[in-house]
Amino acid sequence: MKELINNLKGDKVIWAFIALLALISFMPVYSASSNLAYSANGSGNTMSFLIKHFAHVGIGFLIVYMVHKIPYHYFKAISMIALPIVGLLLLYTLFQGKTIGGANASRWIQIPFVGISFQTSTLASMVLMIYVARYLAKKREVEDTFQKSVIELWLPVFAVIMLILPANFSTAALIFLMVVMLVFVGKYPLKYLGIVIGAGVVGLTFFILVAKAFPDAFPNRVDTWVSRIENFTSDKPDEDNYQIEKAKIAIATGGIYGVGPGKSIQKNFLPQSSSDFIYAIIVEENGLLGALTVMFLYIMLFIRFLIASHKANTLFGKLLVVGLGFPIVFQALINMAVAVELLPVTGQTLPLISSGGSSIWMTCVSLGIILSVTKKDEEIAQENLEKAQREEALQRLIEREMNGENNPEEEEKVANEKEPQYAIEDVSDNPMKAVMGK
Repeated sequence: MKELINNLKGDKVIWAFIALLALISFMPVYSASSNLAYSANGSGNTMSFLIKHFAHVGIGFLIVYMVHKIPYHYFKAISMIALPIVGLLLLYTLFQGKTIGGANASRWIQIPFVGISFQTSTLASMVLMIYVARYLAKKREVEDTFQKSVIELWLPVFAVIMLILPANFSTAALIFLMVVMLVFVGKYPLKYLGIVIGAGVVGLTFFILVAKAFPDAFPNRVDTWVSRIENFTSDKPDEDNYQIEKAKIAIATGGIYGVGPGKSIQKNFLPQSSSDFIYAIIVEENGLLGALTVMFLYIMLFIRFLIASHKANTLFGKLLVVGLGFPIVFQALINMAVAVELLPVTGQTLPLISSGGSSIWMTCVSLGIILSVTKKDEEIAQENLEKAQREEALQRLIEREMNGENNPEEEEKVANEKEPQYAIEDVSDNPMKAVMGK
């Protein structure tokens, strides 16, 4: 085990937090999947869901390990190639997406031949953040005009967001906020950023008005997220209020110490208890102590991302850590806020804890890239240390030569190399040897 840990490159603290969150996920997923087990096959056997989650996490760790071996600057070119592909996938999902696990959203597509459902918005979010980081790093070297930034930066951003918006408002809003945060950190001019935010608000308002005026022209999902906001502000009884009420009952039942692992009652009544509302199950079974522990891990992970961003030696590396790391933590905080009704129901999962393959894997890809940034820093630090050691050894040798403090063995070796060697017996090939013989 010690040898395996030593072979892991990058920030060891981030590796530790990833492992802790993954270990914490098994018990609540195993417990909360009982209602899915009854609805799927009627037997109530949750072992298959535990094995499935174990496979998802195992593949996720393999993804982290493989991605963190790739030099992070390669992702500049990868983002340029992947962004058009992501746009086509989002367009296909918008018209051919399907409902998975009873969720009222067409966000997934089925991967041919393997039978795995994939949520394209998670991939789009990651690729877009890398693309924005690449643009901001390039802009620092070559100053661009606002018109050029609209074409190169904001046109792809709004295209991706508009393809996600009708089916998944919460993800589209989170992506836009994270992009705004990233360009702010990247020192994009504030006056231009204000214009972009204003244009985004106007565009969203216009989209809602059009969706209200022509409901048949847009997917049913538009009505769903509009009604969620209206019900959140007016407290009308509906399905979302049912979920929130059950989540609050679970949290209240947990108290300080919880009812015990696997003993949740509300998991049998709370829809999406193993994904969207898994935090409520954690609180019910582990109490306030368990809730604070999970929150503490995410906050410490956020602090570690700040440290990693500060230590990165390139602007692109700094922006990568911010653009890929911060959304993971903010998504976790949004999931917790929904469970206690601080925000309307969004459908955001709890990263590395909620069940679901695509969300875990995309989170692991982001973490692998972040670890690649920290791994590069370690390699540079090691090279600088070796360089300093060589310079120090050379300086000591120069000082010894100047002070006449030469090593006797080295002087004798040098003298032997410079002076010719003579022997009493002539062993060379004498051309007169044949004549002398006669």
